[in-house]
Amino acid sequence: MLWTAGFIAFPISGLAGTAVAGRVDGPIAALLGGVVCGLVLGAGQVLVSRGRLDPRRWVPATGVGMGAGLLLGAVVVDYETTLTALVTMGALTGLLLGVAQAVALPRRAHLRWAWAAAVPVLWALGWAATTLGGISVEDQFTVFGAYGAVTFMAISGLLLHYLLPVLPEADRRSPSRHVGAAS
Repeated sequence: MLWTAGFIAFPISGLAGTAVAGRVDGPIAALLGGVVCGLVLGAGQVLVSRGRLDPRRWVPATGVGMGAGLLLGAVVVDYETTLTALVTMGALTGLLLGVAQAVALPRRAHLRWAWAAAVPVLWALGWAATTLGGISVEDQFTVFGAYGAVTFMAISGLLLHYLLPVLPEADRRSPSRHVGAAS
């Protein structure tokens, strides 16, 4: 499934967030790193969506949701990197990210709020998989590593495949024809 290939956007977005903000060890780093990471991640998700996501809505929503979510999560766990702290941080990041992305889903999306409910769980699973996989989470990354990315994309890809119906070929070439306000 093409959505699963989107896992590559995670390490790229993490590198971008770290390059701009450094370690997530303070509120400015969490917010700035989260926004940059979210913008890159959102762009990667749009690229693998086969025209189902409007980049004008999805990319900024992902940047804002991830920035605000990472700030909230990191502050709540006081920038700790234990398994419990990262799962909590992931759930809180996913809470704000999921709501922002649910609003950005196209009007034709089925059960958009299922996405908002799933993202906190999936983001927590991503951090759990990364931590349990032995990745050096003490380096305070902006996003989970490859183990978490594969976990997240495999499950979220199935969910998005269900929520976003396949567009006819002519409609995929013109995503602006399907841009609408969230319902």
